[in-house]
Formats: sequence, structure tokens, C-alpha cells
Amino acid sequence: MIKPKALKNGDTLGLVAPASPIYEESVFEEMMVNLKDLGFKLKLGKSVRKQRGYLAGTDRERLEDLMEMFSDEEVDGIMCIRGGWGSNRILSDIDYDLIRNNPKVFCGFSDITSLHMAIQKYAGLYTFHGPVGKSVWNDLTTEAFRNTLMKPKLTDQLIPEQELEHAFAIHPGKATGRLLGGNLSVLTTLIGTEYLPDMKGAILFLEDIGESVYRIDRMLTHLKMAGLLDGLNGFIFGKCTECSAGPNSLELEEVFKDHIEPLGIPAFYGAMISHEDNNLTIPVGVEAEMNADNLSFRFKEHTVKV
Repeated sequence: MIKPKALKNGDTLGLVAPASPIYEESVFEEMMVNLKDLGFKLKLGKSVRKQRGYLAGTDRERLEDLMEMFSDEEVDGIMCIRGGWGSNRILSDIDYDLIRNNPKVFCGFSDITSLHMAIQKYAGLYTFHGPVGKSVWNDLTTEAFRNTLMKPKLTDQLIPEQELEHAFAIHPGKATGRLLGGNLSVLTTLIGTEYLPDMKGAILFLEDIGESVYRIDRMLTHLKMAGLLDGLNGFIFGKCTECSAGPNSLELEEVFKDHIEPLGIPAFYGAMISHEDNNLTIPVGVEAEMNADNLSFRFKEHTVKV
């Protein structure tokens, strides 16, 4: 695995939109202010303000922006402005050799899961499942970003006390393995493609938003039938935001007990991996330890070069 250079104050972040655009100008401008307040200079991709329906420009425009940011020597790190939909559409045309030869911090979540998986497999670069430009940069999100990408610290990733009432163990125990995963809906779309890395021995981490419980059930069933749950060392689900059960539904906890508990691996729900304001920055592919008994995990190594 290739480690990119750590970010520092004064570095230039390249902003790209490999999926959907930010539609409201006020949200875009607020993002710019927030990222500058974090201490970064900003360089915008050529298509980052474009709108083509639910896409930020054509596939070619979004692809070229991404490639140019990796090759641009003025750019120290790359951040996606948001997720949405569209990353899958450019996977087959990415120059993974260019990425491997120009390693940089690459950060985002949600639809960006596709890029994390593909870059993991074909470029061997640590990328970072973490905030996008338009995220809420609160204390937890900002501290996690800095502790992973700027002045790395190997600390326990704990669930804040005020969030513990929504967290639970699915199966007890401790495990080690590579952290692989991201958004469940997006990950499921990669089944049957060439872009999923080998999950054997991994700790699979997932999150989602706006999905009814039966859809979570359907997607976990799909992962199970495709063999992706076989051979996992551990399982962490962050948050399923706005995932209502509704009438005549199983509860989300029951679905995890049906699909994950029988695996007999350490597993828990409620980590700060989500579409909510609190969002950790997770190096995709890092060797990690997890403890389902106290609902925590930690990285075993730094994934940026200081």
C-alpha cells in the first residue's frame, strides 16, 4: 500500500465533483469558507460548478478533473465536494497508473465509495473515507480529519457518550483486519464488477441513508448471496440515517441479527461513520483492531507520510 504525504496548513486542496454537483450557490460558498478556515488553499476543478442533471458535468469532464488533480504538482490533496451519483460511470476510464505514480490524499464518502474501492484495488493507494467539502465541519469531524491526515494519532475511535443509546453490539469479540467498505448502497452496485477488492480477512465497515429497513435487508442478503460476507474478520455499521422501519417491518437490529450475528465475527452498530454531522476519517485498507464489546476500533498504523 502506498502512503500519500500528510496535509499541513497552507497546502492546496483540489476540489472535484466526480459524482453530483452542489446545486445551491450559498452552500458552495459556505464550503469554500469552511475549507479555507481549516487552513487550506483551494483549487477548483474545471467542472466542479457544472450541472448536468444529477451529474457535475459530463463523464469526460468529471474524469479529466480527477486525473488533472492527481497530476497537478500544485495540488497537495484532493477532496470531493459531495457524493450523490456518478462515480461508477468513470471507473473504467481512470488512469490508475497515474494515481499510483502521483500519490495524494483523496477524501470523500457516500458515492465516492466506488472510487475508494477501485483505487484500493488497482492503484494500491490509501484513500480516505471521510468528509466531503460540504460536510458540517464540527469539532468531532474536524479533529478526526486532522488526527488522520495532518498530525496522525493512533487513538481509539469511540462512540461519544451522547450517541451510545443508539449503538449496540451485534456479536461480541475482538478482531483485526483491513478496513474496507463505505456506503452500502454503492458497494452493492459493484458486485459482479472488477472493482471490488478482495474482502477476505477484512473488517467490513458500512453506512447508509434514506433506505427503508427492508432495503437494508435486501442489500445485506445480496452481499451474503454474492459471498462478500464469507471470510470477514469483523463488521462495523456506522449509522443508517433516516432508515425507517415503518409498519409491518422488522427492526434494523433484527436484520443485523439475521444476517451478521450467524457469521460469528465481532460486529457492532453505531460508529461515527455516517451521513450525519459527526463523521470519522477512515483510511481505506488500513490494518485495524476492533472491539465489539466496547464498540470501538483503532488503526494499527499511520497511513500518511509526515
